[in-house]
Amino acid sequence: MITAEDIKRVAQAEGISVDRLKRLIESGRVVIPRNVKRDGDIVLKAIGECMSTKVNVNVGTSKDYVNIEEEVDKARVAVRYGADTVMDLSTGGDLDEVRRRILKEVNVPVGTVPIYQAAVSNRAVVDMSSDDMFNAVRRHAEDGIDFVTIHAGVNLNTLERLRRSDRILNVVSRGGAFLVGWMIHNELENPFYKEYDYLLDIAKEYELTLSLGDGMRPGCIADASDRAKFMENIILGELVRAARERGVQVIVEGPGHVPLDEIEASVKAIKHITDFAPLYLLGPLVTDIAPGYDHIVSAIGGAVAGMYGADFLCMVSPSEHLALPSLDHIIDGTVVTKIAAHIADTVKAGQAERARQQDREMAYARKSLNWKRQFELAIDPAEARMIKSNRPSESEACSICGDLCAIKLVKEFLEH
Repeated sequence: MITAEDIKRVAQAEGISVDRLKRLIESGRVVIPRNVKRDGDIVLKAIGECMSTKVNVNVGTSKDYVNIEEEVDKARVAVRYGADTVMDLSTGGDLDEVRRRILKEVNVPVGTVPIYQAAVSNRAVVDMSSDDMFNAVRRHAEDGIDFVTIHAGVNLNTLERLRRSDRILNVVSRGGAFLVGWMIHNELENPFYKEYDYLLDIAKEYELTLSLGDGMRPGCIADASDRAKFMENIILGELVRAARERGVQVIVEGPGHVPLDEIEASVKAIKHITDFAPLYLLGPLVTDIAPGYDHIVSAIGGAVAGMYGADFLCMVSPSEHLALPSLDHIIDGTVVTKIAAHIADTVKAGQAERARQQDREMAYARKSLNWKRQFELAIDPAEARMIKSNRPSESEACSICGDLCAIKLVKEFLEH
């Protein structure tokens, strides 16, 4: 339960008044994920309008590689490097154990995609029942999960738009693909859409935040702005309204691959259609030809999307499209996504002044060649220190210029 004291702490962390934060929460433009069943103290995070841009990191096993300790380590490391939330996307091994271990080991909000567990618990994805899907949501909520991705916007209407499209990659969302296959095989409506009121009952009971998944998100920039995607956005807007009427916190998930010149239109359209619900993006990735560097590609897209109103960026690792990420790739992806989030904050209403002050302080630290302060202000202090120490200089400047440092020389000339 979010208390008045919690609101006060979050408002202070965001540099905003308590009254304004309350108004934004009441309007649904800001959410603070926290399950009533979550044990222990966690660092609450406000996601949405006028809040600092938040970063999520995905971890989790796969059927091809199950190492629970490694995934728990990834979750810990992600938080250490600045992740605001962690999502467990496990599909292999003991899913209950992975989820419960991560909940125990990190002190930030934790999310899941319950349909993954419902799907892998059956012989085939299409064999899931409606009860299997909702029971998985309740199971995760009972464990204390703070927010869940639910692909309720993937329904027979959006499926028909998909059939009429000329997409290259059709559906790249795993949860979306599960439900598309289920609907086609069973010739029935998506239970999460048809029985949305029941889903809201569960969410209300546990104060569970719903993250409405983008099952029709584009999987390449050529598919970025088609009717299937926008049809899903329209339906998500209707689902947002229904959730707010029931007092359920809701986030909207957005596109994954979008060319640079379409990001503004995409973000603004989704924001308007969903009445400015907090927007959560994977990337977006702005080119498809950089495997091994997709963390950088998504950071570029994320910074631009944040400038136009995205609130919550999902980390993409260098392993995206290639393999399950290593611990080092989790670090790399988290750091570059934090950089993208900060860049977005430098132009974001409610955050620009505070974000630019950090850059101002770095400028003064560089002017005075104050290395200690520079490292304190760095997004990744350890990496900055290591690089500096690997190529030391005999002067107080760095080894690029040494005694020929422009800052040092001009300072001396001006003083004399």
